[in-house]
Amino acid sequence: MINKSTEFIKSERYNFVQTSDGSITVSDKLLGENFHSTYGAIAESNHIFIKNGLNLFIKSEIKILEVGFGTGLNCLLTAINKLQEQKIIYHSIEKYPLNPEIYLKLNYSDCLKITNNLFNNILTAKWNIQIKISDNFYLKKINCDLLYFMPVNSYDIIYFDAFSQNVQPELWTKEVFIKLYNCLNKNGILTTYSSKGDVKRAMREANFVVKRISGPIGKRHIIRAIK
Repeated sequence: MINKSTEFIKSERYNFVQTSDGSITVSDKLLGENFHSTYGAIAESNHIFIKNGLNLFIKSEIKILEVGFGTGLNCLLTAINKLQEQKIIYHSIEKYPLNPEIYLKLNYSDCLKITNNLFNNILTAKWNIQIKISDNFYLKKINCDLLYFMPVNSYDIIYFDAFSQNVQPELWTKEVFIKLYNCLNKNGILTTYSSKGDVKRAMREANFVVKRISGPIGKRHIIRAIK
């Protein structure tokens, strides 16, 4: 079920944390979780989703589904790391979008030494419609709950970046991974930061081939699940 009118969470719920690579992450005071590793927000996202996701595909067109738009960092990194002639269709699910004023405190463009135009285009894109963000990069931000999301597309890559099992255990189940498996193309991959045993078991029960991959700084392992 897609929300027809997007509601943003109040800014007072969040703190801002500068991580070890200089990039800022957001800390949710209510849930007690950060959006990224304090060892480096950009470094973590690059390792998990770009190096072990996007960079594994050299197709002329790649379709990506992201679970958890969050601060928009994964989307930004994908847009600047894609091959020049590559077309990216990027769909991102987010049940609780951040208040737009929070984005003003994020310094990703400065850290990446790029103008803020691209990130601004990503952040200001309307929800629930597909928008051309830049040459060959198309974004659709979907304001809905993953549990009620009904995929109508097939994808090459899934960035699974939901909050942890401690906060959102309902998203790390066999049933959810079956849904995601079914919307992946053959040989498509799901990449995520978690490497817990019960996550791997749930993925295997959903018919994924699960591989444990070396993680970014501060994290020993991550998961790559292959259809």
